Amino acid sequence: MSLSRARKVQLLARPLYRPISTLRPLFNKKSEDPFPDLAIRHSSEAALDSSYPNLPPIPRPNEETENKRRRLTYQSRKRGILETDLLLSTFAKVWLPQFSREQLEEYDKLLDEPDWDIFYWSTNKKPVPQKWQNSKVLEMITQHAKNEDKKVLRMPNLEESSS
Repeated sequence: MSLSRARKVQLLARPLYRPISTLRPLFNKKSEDPFPDLAIRHSSEAALDSSYPNLPPIPRPNEETENKRRRLTYQSRKRGILETDLLLSTFAKVWLPQFSREQLEEYDKLLDEPDWDIFYWSTNKKPVPQKWQNSKVLEMITQHAKNEDKKVLRMPNLEESSS
């Protein structure tokens, strides 16, 4: 069975792709959508679900102050979320060298919180929980996040270790 010449031309003239209309939804029901609604995750009413492991921090009772300072500098840079990395690394560059042992301990405990929470609390996008209401360190980070000097911020360079 052969196709007529007109039918062959008609088939060849058809586009090889079918454009997707943006006017028609791809999914009829929200439950069919394979992608989660991220607005729900970051809304102020959102409660963390079990998908985030709640691991206890590693106890470091005899950590030397300078080692703690170096570790906190590293942890400030390597959070995993660019916004929080930038905020905390620039803060750490300015303030960690001056921090007392107590301030370092408080900052260490703050870094145990989820990244987006730290970012939202620091930028006043979410209310600060009671646990951190009186935190001087979080207050300093919030002030740093305002960037009142209007400086262009970038990730600070790593310091060479003086061994």
